[in-house]
Amino acid sequence: MYQVTRIAAALSLLFPTSVLAQSIEGVVQDSTGKPIAHASVKVKGTGSEAVTDKDGRFVLRDLTVGERELHISATGYAHLFHDVTVVDKTAQQVTLTLSYSPIEVIDVVASPVHMSTMESASPVTVLAGDTLRRQQASTLGDTLEKVTGVHTNFHGGVASTPIIRGLGGPRVMIAQNGLDVGDVSRVGPDHSVATEASTSQQIEVLRGPATLFYGSGAIGGVVNVVDSRVPTDTVTRGEWLLEGNSADERKLGSFNFTTGTDNVGLYLDGYWRETDDYEVPVAPDVHEPLSSERTVANTAEESNGFTIGTSYLFDRGYVGIAVEQFNREYGIPGHTHGGDDGHDHAEEEQVYADLDQTRVQILSEINVDSQWISTINARAALTDYEHAEIEAGLVGTTFENETQELRLDVMHQPFAGWSGGLSFQYKASDVTAQGSEAFTPPSEARTYAMALMEEKHLGDFLVQLGGRVERVTLDADAVLLPPLEVHSHDAGTAHSAHGDGVIRVFDVSQEFTPVSVSAGVVWDFTPGYNIGLSLSRSERAPSASELLSFGPHIGTGTYEVGALFDVHEHDGHFDFGLTERTIDLETANNIDLTFRKTQGDVGFVFNAFYNQVDNYYYQVNTGLYAEAGHDHDHGDAHDHDHASELPVYLFRTDDVVLHGFEAQVAWQATRDVKATFFSDYVRARLQDGGDLPRTPPLRFGTQLSYEAQAISAHLDVIRYQEQDKVAATETSTDGYTMVDASVAYNFTFLDQSMAVYLKGQNLTDTEARVHTSFLKDIAPRAGRSFAIGLRGYF
Repeated sequence: MYQVTRIAAALSLLFPTSVLAQSIEGVVQDSTGKPIAHASVKVKGTGSEAVTDKDGRFVLRDLTVGERELHISATGYAHLFHDVTVVDKTAQQVTLTLSYSPIEVIDVVASPVHMSTMESASPVTVLAGDTLRRQQASTLGDTLEKVTGVHTNFHGGVASTPIIRGLGGPRVMIAQNGLDVGDVSRVGPDHSVATEASTSQQIEVLRGPATLFYGSGAIGGVVNVVDSRVPTDTVTRGEWLLEGNSADERKLGSFNFTTGTDNVGLYLDGYWRETDDYEVPVAPDVHEPLSSERTVANTAEESNGFTIGTSYLFDRGYVGIAVEQFNREYGIPGHTHGGDDGHDHAEEEQVYADLDQTRVQILSEINVDSQWISTINARAALTDYEHAEIEAGLVGTTFENETQELRLDVMHQPFAGWSGGLSFQYKASDVTAQGSEAFTPPSEARTYAMALMEEKHLGDFLVQLGGRVERVTLDADAVLLPPLEVHSHDAGTAHSAHGDGVIRVFDVSQEFTPVSVSAGVVWDFTPGYNIGLSLSRSERAPSASELLSFGPHIGTGTYEVGALFDVHEHDGHFDFGLTERTIDLETANNIDLTFRKTQGDVGFVFNAFYNQVDNYYYQVNTGLYAEAGHDHDHGDAHDHDHASELPVYLFRTDDVVLHGFEAQVAWQATRDVKATFFSDYVRARLQDGGDLPRTPPLRFGTQLSYEAQAISAHLDVIRYQEQDKVAATETSTDGYTMVDASVAYNFTFLDQSMAVYLKGQNLTDTEARVHTSFLKDIAPRAGRSFAIGLRGYF
């Protein structure tokens, strides 16, 4: 990376152009001719980059001769592409003009090809800067729930993962710096994501299939948490935050710090958070674990973590390493045992999770700039994850995941106007679960993949093409088929039979070859407007939990049986055995149509999508019930409330259709005042009739923002409509309106940019139950709360 300093700008004026061999110099300005400082000017397909000085000037040096495409970006402005011819021993002079955009445009970091909100064929959203800090919550799904097209599977505030266009779980890849986060959050909704928003730089959301970049696990989308833990420069800077919240007595402190000397960059971050059970705006109910103080029991948490990173910087790139320790203890609501009336929540009777993860990541970017290869980017991560569920001071169930991943992107020099390259990936995950509620056997998954991604500007058209082929293996040497006593509430008790009634143990080895292809085009049909069209066909191998599960999953309140098994009825008796159905790849055929206005006082993004998924893996209620396998002590097990039973859910496949829209309109009314309106909707149904469970409802809202030099204020009003399109045995959810507000005062103290802020959430104290949550009936959203905080930048 080549950054312009005042000295470099002065030298460019002192020396004649004949001395500046193969270089580009110029100025970046706005539509009025005013220079733009801190704008980024990149030579596409290379590692060459410059940042403009206070006069908007920049210089790019040591470029190869030929046609080059410049990509220019700056905060608050639409991106610009500009073609230039680099001539031997001649400095090219350019003047680049950026137009204002009311919708913030931020590049996706981990993508090997250029992607951003206003330019890509595929829909992208990036949460960064003050917006990220304002919306960050204790969990990842709750942090992202105001992003258009993204909902949370809210699990009592202690765990959540994002739901993108109605898809979640194993279909949404959660990554950190482009690599799998390596936890077990996609196995169950009560499992926390092992990444922290308070120390991140930005969070990227790719809606729709992103399998080309991240693998078959991204058939529904990607959430990529980006940090600067491997430093790419030696500039001394940092950020810190202190915050307290009234709803759960939350106390949060975090910081990150980057510095360096000569060719060595250094990085350090850390955070600490502690909460109590959170308050809700509804009265206690005998069927809900609420105390008389109107709190949801067992929703406290205590988290902490730190990271140390370093890198070696050289003229053509960098290579670095970071080591992160992530620790979290949190209650598991709806998982409390003991008590004659269900309300005895003594500490020793509550169940909580003790999560520890150590992650080592190695990142490298090298600007080769040879005849054929422009850059080589390498990413690797080693993750050691453990999550123990503690009951009455004893370990009940332990989940472990050891993950190794390597990704290598080799980008070629522009060829016939095409830029892009090959991506190679290897990932290995060894997952084990041991204990009374280990519903999935130990398994090993291996993925080998190669992908090709290319793009080209053809006049007003940007064409993007890609393909990916994978080899996925899933091996398990201790798959259990235990004798299971099940019954129907309508027909009385009927016992299953497995011959001699002993547990059957056998080996499983599955191999899959997912192939994914994608084609997209963006047409800038008139200045300030574009239309994007993306077509993709993506295949996904089923996960271990979808295939091999056989046991109680208390986090979801079900007894799960994987797609490898089937249930048969013989004379009123139910027998579980291996299925005769073929284990197929899940295949998504997706169409995305996008219409954007990128410049002016009014900007907008409208997306419409249609996604047909064949062999969709999902759970169906068999109508049978099994003993929970754990004494919850809710009274007589044969009472009509059936409190000690779990409904048996069987994974099966079917063809489904998901279609809907996302809309965002931003109006910059004055220099300081902006209004943003948004809406999103997804209809998720079985192709032959019926609805998929826990589908997000129609949502729309607005944000009014005032941002001046000293004061900033935001008011968010979001309406969630009633969801009555529900699956069998699922209940509908009433609509509700959430009102949030924040105000911040910015000032300078001790050479630091600082801000003191006040945030209010659910200001109307509305009873709000999240339809996508497994705990919607016992854990509504928090009631009215206020947070006060202080943050600083240096």
